[in-house]
Amino acid sequence: MHNIKGVIFDLDGTLLDSMWYWWEAARNYLLSQGVEPRPGLRLILREFNTIEEAQYYIDEYGVDKALEDVIAGRDDIMLGFYTSVIKLKAGTIPVLEVLKERGVKMCIATATERRLIEAALEYQGIENYFDRIFTCTEENTSKTSPDIFIKAAESLGIDIGETLVVEDMLYAVETAKKAGFIVAGVYDEASDELQDKIKSVSDYYWMDPGGMLEIL
Repeated sequence: MHNIKGVIFDLDGTLLDSMWYWWEAARNYLLSQGVEPRPGLRLILREFNTIEEAQYYIDEYGVDKALEDVIAGRDDIMLGFYTSVIKLKAGTIPVLEVLKERGVKMCIATATERRLIEAALEYQGIENYFDRIFTCTEENTSKTSPDIFIKAAESLGIDIGETLVVEDMLYAVETAKKAGFIVAGVYDEASDELQDKIKSVSDYYWMDPGGMLEIL
């Protein structure tokens, strides 16, 4: 870990205890459109980026709205959660403080829309720890591709082999690892059944971000 010069953090489920609120926002949005969410919606949505999720509502639930309006409607619900009830995971601020003191560069790579991320970071008071925010929507990608991680590392000016990616989702952990990054998995209840696989792929694994302090 002492050779790590940059860290790319996911936000939802990694630094923020927010994943269950995403499922609640999805459910509330569909109900607001007069349709009942089907069983298993959470499992279907957890690998989608924002555009894919909105298109799924249109294609599979018959939501009769433009793509951008679906995104805005769902995001408006989530914004309320980000700025009221969602909390940081244990140890997040101490870890960010230590990394900052050591001169480790940090950024965010997320599937969430920028306006939500900026609001969440500001509400938690951690926006100044990160050099940049990268979103899958703006990069026209998803975390099944390494593109967002590679671009984030390039922005930090750091080699992939000296960059740690911290994620809670199995598919993102697998993507970053295959691309040559050092990878840390963080436990999140929303992916409870996938933890053994996440552990097997990751170079490090912590129950919360504070676990990083043990090796810093």
